[in-house]
Amino acid sequence: MAYLSTLTRLTAPALASLGLAFTLTTLPGCGSRSATDSEKATMAADTVQQPAPLDSTQLKRLAMRRDSLMADSIAKVSGVLPGAILPGHRIVAFYGNIRSKGMGILGREPKDQMFRKLKKVLGEWQAADPSRPVQGAIHNVTITAQGTAGKDGKWRLMNSKATIEEVINWGKENNYIVFLDVQPGHSTLQVELPKLEEYLKDPIVHLGIDPEFSLATMPGVRPNQKIGTLDAKDINFTINFLARIVSENKLPPKVLTVHRFTRKMVSNYKNIKLDPRVQVVMHMDGHGDPTLKKDSYQHYIVNEPVQYTGFKLFYEYDARPKPHHIMTPEEVIALKPSPLYVQYQ
Repeated sequence: MAYLSTLTRLTAPALASLGLAFTLTTLPGCGSRSATDSEKATMAADTVQQPAPLDSTQLKRLAMRRDSLMADSIAKVSGVLPGAILPGHRIVAFYGNIRSKGMGILGREPKDQMFRKLKKVLGEWQAADPSRPVQGAIHNVTITAQGTAGKDGKWRLMNSKATIEEVINWGKENNYIVFLDVQPGHSTLQVELPKLEEYLKDPIVHLGIDPEFSLATMPGVRPNQKIGTLDAKDINFTINFLARIVSENKLPPKVLTVHRFTRKMVSNYKNIKLDPRVQVVMHMDGHGDPTLKKDSYQHYIVNEPVQYTGFKLFYEYDARPKPHHIMTPEEVIALKPSPLYVQYQ
């Protein structure tokens, strides 16, 4: 994401005094600096289908897969639509912005080098869990929270059409799916998402939304001064928006990732209304000591279930300070439930 959140960072002495038997309340979020001025310049913009019924054999097979919260109950109630990626696959994504070296692995390294690394990582995940096919992905922050308000005072900037199309082409060149991520700043999802509709009509394009940088309910707050929030009504708007695109364009279900590392980032989660045309991933987005990450996953993802679960790994922040380390595929797979979306920043 665009900024390093220090609001929830615990001091080393405090952590040491707590030892390992503590309960985490918050975990630091995405750890990227904002885009430079040159990067900002480059990034700037110039009827419901009924799901097919599942036979008893399919239902039993799905019921045995409890790797993701509620996957079996969703199947029993509504069926999993043809072409759905989850729960049959695990998505492994590289995150960032292709026009910024500071927002994640996606833009930090040259294109060919980055894709070689992603291919290697995908192989490691497939080896760690041969029973579940791995789906590669690139996750590009397409509407990015900014450190300045901009002409309209909304504190966000959208990639140009050329950049968005380039990201999608990168995915097609490598047989990967693509996520377009939205940090709305002082705008709203209701205003920003329609700008991406033409791209979301492509069957390989999916969506991410970031409550950390959703500040419309916090007048006067600059991104990174406080952690933002989205309510169930905002997530339901997004689900309905994607479901309509799926139906109107006869597409397979879309995957929606919702980043989260504090309780207040998502309010009224029990009111989120699922739709088989949209597969919702609640994504644990904090960085730091693996013990903290696991605790955050338990508190904010497992204990407040929606549908599927995700987990984020940071190349730059998870391994600092030593002896901390970037969790291995085997360690992440061992979480209960086992995340079906994994993201590297």
